[in-house]
Amino acid sequence: MSELRSAPKDFAGIVRQLGPGLIISAAIVGSGELIMTTKLGAEVGFSLLWFIILGCMIKVLLQVELGRQAIIHGRTTLEALNCVPGPKLIVSWLVWVWAVMFICTFFQLAGMVGGIAQVFKEGGFGQQWGDSTWAALVCLSVLILLIFGKYVFVERVSTAMVAFFTLMTVAAVFALNWTPYGISVGNLVEGFKFQLPENFGTAFAAFGIIGVGASELIYYPYWCLEKGYATQTGPNDGSAEWTERAKGWLHVMRIDAWVSMVIYTLATVAFYLLGAAVLHAKELNVTDKDMIPNLSHIYRESFGQTGFWLFLFGAFVVLYSTVFIATASNGRLFADFFRLMRWIKADSETERQRVVRIACVSLPVLYFIMFVAFGSPVSLVTIGAVAQALMLPFLALAGLYFLYFQTDKELKPGPVWTGFLWVSVLLMTATGFYQLVTKLFGS
Repeated sequence: MSELRSAPKDFAGIVRQLGPGLIISAAIVGSGELIMTTKLGAEVGFSLLWFIILGCMIKVLLQVELGRQAIIHGRTTLEALNCVPGPKLIVSWLVWVWAVMFICTFFQLAGMVGGIAQVFKEGGFGQQWGDSTWAALVCLSVLILLIFGKYVFVERVSTAMVAFFTLMTVAAVFALNWTPYGISVGNLVEGFKFQLPENFGTAFAAFGIIGVGASELIYYPYWCLEKGYATQTGPNDGSAEWTERAKGWLHVMRIDAWVSMVIYTLATVAFYLLGAAVLHAKELNVTDKDMIPNLSHIYRESFGQTGFWLFLFGAFVVLYSTVFIATASNGRLFADFFRLMRWIKADSETERQRVVRIACVSLPVLYFIMFVAFGSPVSLVTIGAVAQALMLPFLALAGLYFLYFQTDKELKPGPVWTGFLWVSVLLMTATGFYQLVTKLFGS
């Protein structure tokens, strides 16, 4: 009870309470933006700019709904998913659906580890070493940092990483105006003609992880809990004071989510425009073999040879931050899953922390093994991207269930927000069914 307190209402106080969204932004501005979004721009040009912006904006509504459950009930995402009606085998059917996606995202992270290895090789470091040696060093460094990392450490490191590369990428877009690849008003108009390409595969994979992907939607409530939003709200005792505290912290959480949306949308659009303006014009695609060399052109054309080194440093930062944050988040998901499966005691924080540490050690080792076994960074990332896209409809429908059946009347959003949430759910469900039909019956 001593931890209960009302949310700040002044600007400075609210800013000090932001953080979960910044962590999520660091995870987002990674493979989705650097690899899949740029690859999409390289393949289709400017025509899907509208699709990229839509993919970023509609998911924040679901992000807020999942955060709302964490604050109101003080429960994690898996605990919330475990409450969804339907058959159970120890845990809810929806938790098992999540588990399949969870495993697929390991391929994505293994692909990013391979991307980091390519960054070092492309920069001329340790040419006598193979990609597997660099991948091992990357995984080892993540492992060591996370063994000692706490919430504040993760928040500060991730914020610094994403801020640097986001600013540099936006600057690269503006710098194109002084090159033959400058972006014209006509290019931007083309991006809002609401066209769809014949081959929608890359676009769909990008939709799965641009903005808040399914993984980040699931991560977000965990970081809201660790920030203390739910603890300071306290358990629902039915009092007017609790309702006011809950409204205050929900307001802070919404601002946190919208700030993160602005950051990752800005970064995503910048990467897409660079891919459309430079790589599409040069007829360069982002492939497994030439991923880093081809991607480096988006900075080379803006900043010259200096841009090559800026890109390598930025690519390292953005990929490493994603692996770092995803591993920290996945460690918490592992502990939560173990608790729901009754493999660890539900009320033992010490045992939960032990499982988190074990997972943060084991997961980087798993990424390394998967990269060595399968290679092909772009293909590995695509596997995780498609799995996340398929998970989105399930999360969207769960979000509606939480809103209508798990939220007190006083804490429900207004009709405008609810209407946009329905639009978001329908769009995510439609893309999920599109992917399912495509995989089962061909394009």
